[in-house]
Amino acid sequence: MSIIIAKTPRLVKRFFPMLRWSFSSKRKIIYLTFDDGPTPEITDWTLQTLAKHNAKATFFCIGKNIAQYPETTQHIVDGGHRIANHCYNHDNAWKSTAKNYLASVKKTENLLERFQQNDAKLFRPPYGKLTYKKVKQLRQKGYQIIMWDVLSNDVQHQVSSEKSLQTLVKKTKNGSIVVFHDSVKGSATLKKVLPEFLTHFGKLGFEFRAIK
Repeated sequence: MSIIIAKTPRLVKRFFPMLRWSFSSKRKIIYLTFDDGPTPEITDWTLQTLAKHNAKATFFCIGKNIAQYPETTQHIVDGGHRIANHCYNHDNAWKSTAKNYLASVKKTENLLERFQQNDAKLFRPPYGKLTYKKVKQLRQKGYQIIMWDVLSNDVQHQVSSEKSLQTLVKKTKNGSIVVFHDSVKGSATLKKVLPEFLTHFGKLGFEFRAIK
């Protein structure tokens, strides 16, 4: 039986201080992030939902999806959101050589440059997996590596949408980086949870911002 984690343990953050886990807790700001898109219909539904709540977000896109769905990618940018790097083939850093992994990142970077207005480099490793060597190499290339402190677990089918929302409401704080997925796998939970999440924290006076 796999262990489902929603909140990143403090010990993990201490071992990897060079990675970005959250932002300042002084203001009521939540940094929504969406992984594994763009996905036609699901990404567009996500964008429409965010717009209703005046929310901005960061979309960590898989390179091959960008190549296959450039119009959907453009919709993200047109909505005032940020697109960022999530490897070309959703590569697992623990199973890839440094050469192949960095080539996947670079291939995606080349695609993102066609859309991105901001030249800052943001990267999130698929599965949240990295090695110290790859962290060092990515940072040398100017990447800011974005992790998270709260997971929606929308792609975990053993986690109900009710449990996902309950956990998000309990764990999300000022400055939290929260992960959803605009993918087929996560869509059922996403469509139930995201509107309620935005409504709840909006009423509490939170802003939803993209990562700069």
